[in-house]
Amino acid sequence: MLEQRIQQNFIDSADLKYQAAQALSKPIAAAVQAVLACVTSGGKVLACGNGGSAADAQHFSAEFVGRFERERPELGAIALTTDSSILTAIANDYAWDRVFSKQVRALGQAGDVLVALSTSGNSANVLAAIEAAHEREMTVVALTGRGGGRMASLLRETDVHICVPHDRTARIQEVHILALHCICDGVDAQLLGEQETPT
Repeated sequence: MLEQRIQQNFIDSADLKYQAAQALSKPIAAAVQAVLACVTSGGKVLACGNGGSAADAQHFSAEFVGRFERERPELGAIALTTDSSILTAIANDYAWDRVFSKQVRALGQAGDVLVALSTSGNSANVLAAIEAAHEREMTVVALTGRGGGRMASLLRETDVHICVPHDRTARIQEVHILALHCICDGVDAQLLGEQETPT
């Protein structure tokens, strides 16, 4: 019984990725172009999210600053989820809703990109970060699910929305990490040239 349940999770995840591949390839390609334009102009990527999405923000930033699959010069990326002193000071002195937006205002510059992750699209602190990014003339790459929630209505034409067509948080997060890997791979391919996909 347990093994069947595990196998079904694998099947459901694979099915969603297969179904979403065509729908999400265009916005992911647009995200690659936005991020590429940013880093080749000397800009940086700021990334934020809560819970599992915070982990995804950190995962993405690590692969940008370090490397993804190939050696290349370091690319600027900061996960806004990692400095406990900043997070707790802002949450204590202001509100949890402002923990990312204040960092975006402090660190973000015109031409930078905000990668904003929220499976529901309704995380108040991520919504505030998007508003702050727009104030700074930054492009937003939003990764959501469940139709995009309130984030969808905040996005501008110059932003990119990668909305996973599913309602389950776990499945949405599984596609988010694949989308982030696709962005890393796409940026590397544009910077370093095409290479056969490693096996």
